[in-house]
Amino acid sequence: MTQTKHIVSRRGLLFAGAASLAIAACSGGTHTANAETDAKTKGSDPYAGDEWRALTEAQWKERLSPAAFAVLREEDTERAFSSPLEHEKREGTYHCTGCDLPLFSSATKFNSGTGWPSFYDVLPGAIGTSLDKKLFYTRTEYHCARCLGHQGHVFNDGPAPTGQRWCNNGVALTFRPA
Repeated sequence: MTQTKHIVSRRGLLFAGAASLAIAACSGGTHTANAETDAKTKGSDPYAGDEWRALTEAQWKERLSPAAFAVLREEDTERAFSSPLEHEKREGTYHCTGCDLPLFSSATKFNSGTGWPSFYDVLPGAIGTSLDKKLFYTRTEYHCARCLGHQGHVFNDGPAPTGQRWCNNGVALTFRPA
């Protein structure tokens, strides 16, 4: 796994500065990095002040479909096996439905059998993470680094070379063929 620079946003998300993300620890159920990470990266969010971050929830509702709004803005999960992107096999790039930031290369996509598009790596600087304690166990949730839209969860049960499975809601992605 490559060493990753993490950047802490105002919302407390950790942003990856390299393709392979080392899952950073958060404490006390909050979305903040540990003290060492905070000291090294405070104020380094490359998208701080971006126009996408200034949109109101009403503006997001106007821009997104109801399903995309539920996932990206309310951290919902789409039904498994419902996304045509799960079966997409062409070369290209997967972008955030909210702000069009490129998030994943098709070269890292794999069939996880879970019913959602899955990838073993992210594009550099594309993703932020936080802890999700909504279920009876803790998961690592990830968001688009630019608009902070919820994408999915990352697990450590993926294929080599990273061993990670970035399990994404298809409605939160758009595909651009090469």
